[in-house]
Amino acid sequence: MLQIRNLTITHKKDLRNLIEDFSFVLRPGDKTVLIGEEGNGKSTLLKLIHEEQLVEEYVTWSGEIIRNGVRTGYLAQEMGQEARNCQVYEYFAENPLFYDWTPKELADLGRNFGFSLEFFYSDQQVATLSGGEKVKLQLARILMERPDVLLLDEPSNDIDLETLEWMETFICQTSLPVLYISHDEYLMERTANSVIHLEQTMRKTKPRWTVARVPYRTYMEERGHSLQRLEEQARSEKREYEKQQEKFRRIQQSVEYKQATITRQNPSGGRLLKKKMHAVKAQERRFEKQWEERTEVPDTEDAIYLRLARQIPMPKGKEVLDYELDQLTADGKLLAEKIHLRIRGPEKVCIIGKNGVGKTTLLKQIAQELLSRKDLHAAYMPQNYGDLLPGEKTPLDFLQTKGDKEELTRIRTWLGSMKFTAEEMEHPIRELSGGQKAKLFFMKMSLEESDVLILDEPTRNFSPMSNPVIRRILADYQGAILCVSHDRKFIEEVCTEVYELTRDGLKRCSLVGNE
Repeated sequence: MLQIRNLTITHKKDLRNLIEDFSFVLRPGDKTVLIGEEGNGKSTLLKLIHEEQLVEEYVTWSGEIIRNGVRTGYLAQEMGQEARNCQVYEYFAENPLFYDWTPKELADLGRNFGFSLEFFYSDQQVATLSGGEKVKLQLARILMERPDVLLLDEPSNDIDLETLEWMETFICQTSLPVLYISHDEYLMERTANSVIHLEQTMRKTKPRWTVARVPYRTYMEERGHSLQRLEEQARSEKREYEKQQEKFRRIQQSVEYKQATITRQNPSGGRLLKKKMHAVKAQERRFEKQWEERTEVPDTEDAIYLRLARQIPMPKGKEVLDYELDQLTADGKLLAEKIHLRIRGPEKVCIIGKNGVGKTTLLKQIAQELLSRKDLHAAYMPQNYGDLLPGEKTPLDFLQTKGDKEELTRIRTWLGSMKFTAEEMEHPIRELSGGQKAKLFFMKMSLEESDVLILDEPTRNFSPMSNPVIRRILADYQGAILCVSHDRKFIEEVCTEVYELTRDGLKRCSLVGNE
């Protein structure tokens, strides 16, 4: 068993505790999902459990991580450039345990991932593999080390729907306990039998954690009911407090009036009024003490606030796009032929397809056409935020257009509603997390009157708490949306049309549901 006792992790830069006095046991059979907003220490926790040197540059920690000889297999959120530059055989051969595996064992391992025995000895460049193939490649090498525990950081990022289904089966069927991070709600609902929830409350000054030995969906439902009960109780207690305060004020005013008007000829009446006033004051003090122990309104990270500026529906007959392309190519390679896409009015169109088929390439080309249109105002959110976000600027600089005090105050308020601290508003954008960068794109779009939103994997960096908010505002958006996504909840709740990009062009398909 892997045990954690009284673990506290502190960020070196701002001396903020990411995790405080955290204790947990990962048991045989556990499939535990680690959730929370961006910047709450999820990836840091996984790295620390695996290898302390991975985090010592930016955090300090205290407490115990008791491994008891447990070997951890760690899947990083992103594959390093050095690994991408390797050939497949070189990538496996870098693990000395590779040579301990017999051809039969490799063939058996490969079958679990859809790999042939020859694949392990391939000279294909790792960088040319699809996103799903890269994830499987890394998992296969991890399993060569015969780990006792799997630590997976966003294994569902950048993989197609087919690989997502494979990943669900892998997590469910592996005999190893798994601790993983994901933003894919369907994946969590179908695989997690326990939940660790990391939160930063009171404007990111107070870390809080919850361990729930229940499936993900059960945890979210119970949490929602519990928060609702606490909110209702807090409101009820506040109403009762205000009612009692009003009652005390009336009694006190009445007694004070009588004291002011009583004559000296009635000393006994004056004494009675003093006693009554003492009794009222004593009762008020008791009630104030009870109020100090009142139920607090729950402080959670759920309620990010966001809206998109366009409120007038786009006319249904408006031609947003009538796009034709004979051939889609990348680096001289033919990806697809005879592409035709037509969008009318406020349609919300999603393009899906296998990794490597050219979805992002196609979206970039369509974005260039839409952004150049004079009769439409389009906004583009790329998959790689670095393509458009100026890393040296701060969030305040990026969002300002006029530079006056009123605009700056409004932007600070909006950033605060999106859970940015005052310090983070002044940080260079390059130091922000992926989720925070995604929020900046949405805020930029919300400040503009865009007719069309072009979004490449818009929900990939949002937490399971923020994603429902993002889905709701995009579903309510009155303009047109063209997007690429593998997020099944997003496709189901937001999109009105879905096309699969294949070698032979775009094929209309049914909406992806929770089947």
